[in-house]
Amino acid sequence: MLRELVERAAKGDEEAFAALVQVSSDRLYAVAYRILRDPYLAEDALQQTLITIWNELPRLRDPDRFEAWSYRVIVRASTAEAKRGKRATTTLRLLPDDADEAPGPDEFGAVAERDRLDRGFRKLTADQRAVLVLHHYLGLTPVDMAEVLGIPVGTVGSRLHYATRALRAALEADERATSTEERSA
Repeated sequence: MLRELVERAAKGDEEAFAALVQVSSDRLYAVAYRILRDPYLAEDALQQTLITIWNELPRLRDPDRFEAWSYRVIVRASTAEAKRGKRATTTLRLLPDDADEAPGPDEFGAVAERDRLDRGFRKLTADQRAVLVLHHYLGLTPVDMAEVLGIPVGTVGSRLHYATRALRAALEADERATSTEERSA
């Protein structure tokens, strides 16, 4: 079905393209958000991606490769958006206010761990976040990641190694800063 939508959209069928957007946009937005860590920038990257897909789709040689190709387009749009550095925003997460069901210690720990990872992830470059998102969130193999990023497989391994190392260093630095603050308090 996806192949048929891609083929029809490539020929200019707007209804097929709308259906393709319906099928793909949530997945593409999730990738952009995880790279950019900002919902507004992710929306901008998604919008640019959809425009690019519409314009470039007739040149896609293999409709079965649409998914990998669309990942490449969203990663490029996301990293370009990050490099533009249009605005710095703070994202607030609202937690449920339910007095009847107070979260248990495990739930607090999970929230604290997500917050710690989010702080560490924000310290990475957009390129580092992109390779980690492709590998850990989308579960792509290094071969698939190389295709999406348009780089050799060996380079993917290197980028993944350095991104993981940078994330680990950011988490450790955050932990040291937190420990210092607690001792001085």
